[in-house]
Amino acid sequence: MEWLTITPPLLAIIVAVWTRNVFWALGVAIWLSETIIAGFNPFMGLLGGIDRAVGVFDSPYNTRVLLFCLIIGALIVYMQRSGGISAMVERLQSSGFASTPRRASLVTAICGVLIFVETNISLLTTGILGRPLFDKLKMSRERLAFIIDSTCAPISVLILFNGWGAYLLGLLNENGVDGATGVLMATIGLNFYAWIAVAMVFATVFTNRTFGPLGAVDARTDGGTTVTTSGPFNDAPAPPSKAIYMAIPLLIMIGGTIGFMIWTGNGDIRAGSGSQAILWSVILATGAAFLCLAHSKRAKGELVEIGFKGMGDLLPAVTMIFLALVLGASLNAVGMREFIAAIASSFPAPWIIPAILFLAAAITSFTAGTSWGTYGIIVPIAVPLAVGAGVPLPLAIAAVMGGGVFGDHCSPISDTTIIASLASGCDHMEHVRTQLPYALVGGAAATGLYLLAGLAA
Repeated sequence: MEWLTITPPLLAIIVAVWTRNVFWALGVAIWLSETIIAGFNPFMGLLGGIDRAVGVFDSPYNTRVLLFCLIIGALIVYMQRSGGISAMVERLQSSGFASTPRRASLVTAICGVLIFVETNISLLTTGILGRPLFDKLKMSRERLAFIIDSTCAPISVLILFNGWGAYLLGLLNENGVDGATGVLMATIGLNFYAWIAVAMVFATVFTNRTFGPLGAVDARTDGGTTVTTSGPFNDAPAPPSKAIYMAIPLLIMIGGTIGFMIWTGNGDIRAGSGSQAILWSVILATGAAFLCLAHSKRAKGELVEIGFKGMGDLLPAVTMIFLALVLGASLNAVGMREFIAAIASSFPAPWIIPAILFLAAAITSFTAGTSWGTYGIIVPIAVPLAVGAGVPLPLAIAAVMGGGVFGDHCSPISDTTIIASLASGCDHMEHVRTQLPYALVGGAAATGLYLLAGLAA
């Protein structure tokens, strides 16, 4: 009966693709998972789902994520209404930095690379900056979502001076790995999927070409008409005022995140709390944007109301993230991840182990919607499996890291994917549909490279 543990996330993905409604998909998956836990009693499954939802707030991390996603709505609308975003777009275009589609895409991708400290801050910052540029140049928001999602998440496991690095280092130490820091650094060159994902972004930027569903969406952007989307913040942009009205809040958000991570880590940025840092910095940035809007004299005494409107625009996305967190907790309770990990450990041929670990992590992260949860399950399996089979440990761990990123940035139930859709202002399922072919190509290529690396090891 263990195979039943995989059915809730598979059902969620099927329903999401079929109905194009992630809320229904997540709700049905939660109910099914809790029904299995309750001994196939559907009524107790419903009650269990409610209790599981309440239990999400037992985690400070979850509560902070939901709060900052809500507050970011006020931040965005304050910068919009002040005219800061419009002014920044004009400044970037007049300076030549983002005067063409290729340059605008390149600026966005570079921002995603440089802001590697925290994935969500990177997604939000690059999305906020890139969205008006893409709109101005008549480029699809789906392309923007692809660029930021395929840059920000993969770069986090390549430049490890962040919470991802600290978390993985802790997992390696907990599992008795000697020289854990050296092992983790050695994974950088072996993280094939992350490198491929970033390479595809820059190939898209420099060639200005897309393929698959994303190519079809871009083709609809014709005759000076942008692709219509159902994402938030689709109001007509305010007339430009001062670029500083956007620059100050963004610099506070980025600088505050770095500073607070150093502070909460007692001087070590890798040991800092990403969720605390981002929540505090977003609140400070929103306060700064509030003052900028007041200084612009464009609010007409409606400052608080404008902030609540911005939060309201993000309520559907926050609800989606909330349901994804509930499903993740339920899947952890039902034992789905352990089941996949057990399957991965049953392959006897040593040379195939890196590819199997990559696929196991990819499937787990895609179905569960979390890379960190995947690492927590697969790494304890990967370490003894690699050591016992004589597979180089950095190769095995890199495979797990890349597989975790695969699902994290293309699964319809991943919080990272949802935030990428939110930040770019595009329809969530359109982002998933246009992103997935690129992820699958990268995943297939990475699987082949891990097979070759396993043979060469």
